Amino acid sequence: MSAKKRGKSATQRAIALLLILQTILIGINAENHLQQGDSPIEVFIWMINQSIPVLKQASSLQEKQKKSLLPTHRRSEDK
Repeated sequence: MSAKKRGKSATQRAIALLLILQTILIGINAENHLQQGDSPIEVFIWMINQSIPVLKQASSLQEKQKKSLLPTHRRSEDK
């Protein structure tokens, strides 16, 4: 494996780890909201709203990965 591929792979793993961490923190924060007396429905809606940016980031990462795997001639057609 080339150094470039190893670096890309390490970067992708780091980003994935950070997205997982962000999701875990949303869950912890939701638990705090519940303990403060917020209704479960309100907390669930809040969690969904907090999760949308995480899902967008994950989707963007996946799209970038797909584009990087396309052959060079295909990438120029997508632009």
